[in-house]
Amino acid sequence: MRYLTAGESHGKAITGILEGIPANLEITREDIDRELARRQGGYGRGGRMKIETDQIEILSGIRGGKTLGSPITFQIKNDDWENWQQVLAPFGNSGYDQEEITIKKEEKVKAVAPKVTKPRPGHADLAGSLKYNQTDIRNVLERASARETAVRVAIGAVAKKFLQQFGIEIVSHVLQIGRAKLEEEEVSFSKIKAKSDQSPVRCIDSQITEEMIKEIDICKEEGNSLGGIFEVRANSLPVGLGSHVHWDRKLDGKLAQALISIQAIKGVEIGLGFEAGEREGSNVHDEIGYQDGFYRSSNNAGGIEGGISNGEEVVLKAVMKPIPTLYQPLSSVDLETKEEFKASVERSDVTAVPAASVVGEAVVAVELAKALLEKFGGDSLEETKMNYNNYLALLEQR
Repeated sequence: MRYLTAGESHGKAITGILEGIPANLEITREDIDRELARRQGGYGRGGRMKIETDQIEILSGIRGGKTLGSPITFQIKNDDWENWQQVLAPFGNSGYDQEEITIKKEEKVKAVAPKVTKPRPGHADLAGSLKYNQTDIRNVLERASARETAVRVAIGAVAKKFLQQFGIEIVSHVLQIGRAKLEEEEVSFSKIKAKSDQSPVRCIDSQITEEMIKEIDICKEEGNSLGGIFEVRANSLPVGLGSHVHWDRKLDGKLAQALISIQAIKGVEIGLGFEAGEREGSNVHDEIGYQDGFYRSSNNAGGIEGGISNGEEVVLKAVMKPIPTLYQPLSSVDLETKEEFKASVERSDVTAVPAASVVGEAVVAVELAKALLEKFGGDSLEETKMNYNNYLALLEQR
């Protein structure tokens, strides 16, 4: 199973292709649009969310509400395209904004938008412009934008639906925004599932939710931005997804890479994570018991040992840096003149940690679905289920 995405932040649409989902998986438009709406929510989002109402269009791979086994093509139109279609026109004289001027023959057209030459610290602006030999940073920032994650969430919605056929669920919640932090150590999967979507910042604690909102309000007044930490969990995974035999087949490696690929994510923890470096081994490793099957008395490993799922909940944390676009911008250097300037400002959020947690669910779902299909195969859902059930029967004999 694999996927690709394409499109620019203010382009006509963002698109994706998902290949490898077996035939006969039932899915509705609402299954996907619901996930897209969750991504657009969250306190601290900017003006773009007031413009876009993300809805999926399926161009191939699904007929009559069932997958066909062929590649699924996703498209999400950008409602703001109307204001940017000349700026980002693929052919002809592109580069226009909303102001009107008079040119020859008294024809009124939209004026040429100024070239973006002031890279923002912390963004792909400078490195991308140098790598791809671009003089207009817009040619980099449009694709580097987290707008791309909308189509990943759509793809993740299909992966989630597939995993549900095997009793596997995925949830997420926000642990920290700025200095406001959830200190509760033991949080159940069911509590996250019940409460995270009820909070405007996707935090399961109402008091910490208010503290996070205050942090965001203060930061907005200062023209600043905030990062934070979110957690993603997956339950009911069978033992045996992933492998220890090669570095690129390890499940924890694949999940970490998927999370770190989300825009602005700078660190990932699995299970106990970095805290394991502070403890002795006797307080880290999970003791093994047996009662109608093997189990662990704790889950410091986060559900993965030796690159293989061990039957416990998969527990992942990711840290998101503050968004690079600041309304009180930092110093930068103009690409052309090499003079010092304040970095350019693009429309942005104060924080997007709640949205990032939803994206985290999506990319984790894709990797888990991929791992499940690698182990059990199948061109149809029925074949995959048969292989899966045969494997569970084999495990019961151990």
